[in-house]
Amino acid sequence: MSDTVSLSGTPSVADAAAATARFGVKIVTRGEIAGCPAWAATFAALRKDHRYYEILEDTLGDGVEYRYVAIVDRAGCIQAIQPFFVLDQDILEGLGTEWQVWLARIRRFAPRFLKMRTLMVGCFAGEGHLGASDTVPPGEMAEILCREIVDLARSCRAQLIVMKEFPARYRPVLDCFVRRGFARAPSMPMTVLNIEHEDFDAYMQNALPRSARWQLRKKLKATDGVPLVLTVTDDAGDAVDDIHPLYLQVFDRSKFRFEKLTADYLRRIGSDMKDKVRFFIWRRGGKVIAFSLCMVEGDSLFWEYVGLDYAVALDLHLYYYTIRDMMNWAIANGYKWFRSTGLSYEPKFRMRHELDPLDLYARLRSPLPNAIFRLLLPWIVPARYDKTLRRFANYRDLW
Repeated sequence: MSDTVSLSGTPSVADAAAATARFGVKIVTRGEIAGCPAWAATFAALRKDHRYYEILEDTLGDGVEYRYVAIVDRAGCIQAIQPFFVLDQDILEGLGTEWQVWLARIRRFAPRFLKMRTLMVGCFAGEGHLGASDTVPPGEMAEILCREIVDLARSCRAQLIVMKEFPARYRPVLDCFVRRGFARAPSMPMTVLNIEHEDFDAYMQNALPRSARWQLRKKLKATDGVPLVLTVTDDAGDAVDDIHPLYLQVFDRSKFRFEKLTADYLRRIGSDMKDKVRFFIWRRGGKVIAFSLCMVEGDSLFWEYVGLDYAVALDLHLYYYTIRDMMNWAIANGYKWFRSTGLSYEPKFRMRHELDPLDLYARLRSPLPNAIFRLLLPWIVPARYDKTLRRFANYRDLW
């Protein structure tokens, strides 16, 4: 698996202290960085570049304050930009079901018990990355943020600080946060599947055991004789009114609920990011019954969101049908990896995905309560309580 962002050149402690003295930080709004070359270049090599963050701010703004840390040199010029956001966070949201009953009882009397105003560095709808640049490499960016983050949280009146869902390859450069009082714990991981095969049938034959092939073929037979038509497009503006309700059906059935997409989000991501977005839309008799929102980056197709019409989805096993079509399209178009966001781990385990770990780095702003919080964090993340995750061969990589 290739990494898009190079994390080489991690500075030593002494070098980092000298290097970070070259730069200062300030919190800015999007309006203040509009037209800034550093912002236009931020995450340019990634599928979720600066345009994606602008779309989030415009379409998923309910209860979220979007801000940006500008890294400025001694002349006051912006050299790099790191997005972050502030919101109210329930830090016990990830506890196992058996604990939620007790938590509900406590919150009858104290509704905001362990709900905190939180500063999160990263992406509101996706994994986090360091907004490094040619002049501020990843290791230096990490040291600068680490040095300033508590003061930044104080200025935003945030009690909790989180580096949200950073891929495991950032662990060497983000270790400075651990040294400064942060605890690291796994978030719900992404998954990755190698698809270097001739087609989906070859993948099943080469990658799956006989029992898994038999079960998968049985599910796919549910659509035999059913006239389903697939459309792949980079802009689903004309179909948003049909696909957004399907997304909501999946969202409402999910055990864990994260960001809730709006119809405007689906319109904007297609109109503004045609080069990195692919909509897969399945119709039956002219009616949309399923869709997937995917993004492309390098040799990978990322499966971001799905929508299903549950009036027919379960009988037709549409989940597996859509996966087959997406993989066949990706293989035909030269992609080598099929990557997926978190959750729905059971079918991914059966299809031989590997876990692609994401990390949380978190601390309370106040030192004394943080000493206790550091011990608790690994026990309150959802990844600890998902039994399916433990069945993956590389589960230990999460920790």
